[in-house]
Amino acid sequence: MEAVVTDLKKNGLLRTYYRDRLRGFRLGPRAKATLLDNWPERFTFYLTGDTDTNRLKSEVNRRLRLHRLAEAYTTMGNAGVAIYPDEKSPVFAPQGYCGKASSNPAFYSSREVKGLGIDATKIHNSRFAGVLLSPMKLFVTYSSGMSLMKWRYKSEMRVKAVMWNTLCQQRLPGQYRADDIHGLILGDSMELAYQMLTSTGGPKHDYFMLDGSYDHFHFLPNNHQGEVILALLCDSVKTAELDRILSQGLIANLGKATEQDAAEPDGTPVLFAYSCDLPRIVRFNTSLELTGRTGTLICFDFQADTLRRFCGNRVRFQTIDFEKFEGRFFP
Repeated sequence: MEAVVTDLKKNGLLRTYYRDRLRGFRLGPRAKATLLDNWPERFTFYLTGDTDTNRLKSEVNRRLRLHRLAEAYTTMGNAGVAIYPDEKSPVFAPQGYCGKASSNPAFYSSREVKGLGIDATKIHNSRFAGVLLSPMKLFVTYSSGMSLMKWRYKSEMRVKAVMWNTLCQQRLPGQYRADDIHGLILGDSMELAYQMLTSTGGPKHDYFMLDGSYDHFHFLPNNHQGEVILALLCDSVKTAELDRILSQGLIANLGKATEQDAAEPDGTPVLFAYSCDLPRIVRFNTSLELTGRTGTLICFDFQADTLRRFCGNRVRFQTIDFEKFEGRFFP
């Protein structure tokens, strides 16, 4: 990757921009012209007009937001999610949409979502990076980087309400229900997941915390492991197959009040936590604490240390070898 960047800079296609101790890369005029000449249907949205991605601002906050959005695009693209306008349905077109969603997962940036027009004014202050539409679920996506992001409960609930009204009620009513709206956070490391599990919002309660805004809020790291799990979340067949494998030797979950996916033969509750659904993990742990029980949590090996640190001794961990999982499910 470094060699590619060096070559692009040498040919005048990419340049380094450094200011206020924040370094980034920007396309040169020749690079923009090449992209627009060869793929106008793909890059006109990003590289024309008075958009943040075309007329770049120098303010640190604006640049950081673009960096976070770039990280989200990279993770989505590497997971096989459609990110460019020419490869996905125009679900958020200002004039409305009456077609079908793509059968393949697609990511729409917050700017694309705000193309809705009048409804977009309701979500102007949100921190969301965009929306991922998979065949079965809808993920309102946030990119937090290396630290807790600013968080306004009312602003983020308005995003959720707009998704419910626009997609579940109007444009894709046959595909998504209100329960299908999940949250998704992308961050630099599993350490951030621990901070999110334990956050109380900071002294002014203006930083992220698990406040009930989403019943399901998944955390994925911005690396290859996160990309593979994201691809899994977008594939209901592979998810069902993994659940089937994990359920072997366990008792089916028969309407238990505890947040769990199955139980061991002796009745010990079991949670499948491989998608790092933070609210579910909290509900599972809290239920065990209140009832004085122990439980079993199944997650990937790289997630275990962080989740063990949060859950403590009341939870026994079983881990999935990530490399073996990837070799079997995504060879």
